[in-house]
Amino acid sequence: MISDPQFWVAIAFGIFLLAIFNPARKILSSSLDLKIKEIKSNIDEAENIKNETQLSLIDIQKRQNEVELEVKEIHSNVKNKIKAIETQAKIKLTDQTSKKELLAKEKIEQMTRDANLAVQKNIIKTSIDATIKILEKKINDQEKHNLINQSIKDLEKTLKN
Repeated sequence: MISDPQFWVAIAFGIFLLAIFNPARKILSSSLDLKIKEIKSNIDEAENIKNETQLSLIDIQKRQNEVELEVKEIHSNVKNKIKAIETQAKIKLTDQTSKKELLAKEKIEQMTRDANLAVQKNIIKTSIDATIKILEKKINDQEKHNLINQSIKDLEKTLKN
């Protein structure tokens, strides 16, 4: 066996493997350790990012809730303002309508009075004209003088009282 070249090749191969295995093991070990540290670092970084993201998400959800509350409050305020404006508009419209109605009634009453006065004037004028025509046809000059004198006397009595 010692003289067998295969034996020495096997021993040389074994020594060779031991000589290469030890540094290769150290290189592989250090390389694997570096890779493990890198992976751990990436995992830690991912966990940090995850935690920061969760905190950001919580902040965003809080802000979203606050915004929703603000929107609801604004919506409520707008509804109240709209109701107040509607109420004021109805009051103003009612006031304006009643004022215009009163003005229209007053105008109608004034126009009625004016029409009545015009009708009365027309009736009086027509009556006077008709009376004058009738009197001119039926009364002679002597009767006219007597009527004038009688009217003057009645006028004097009326003025004295």
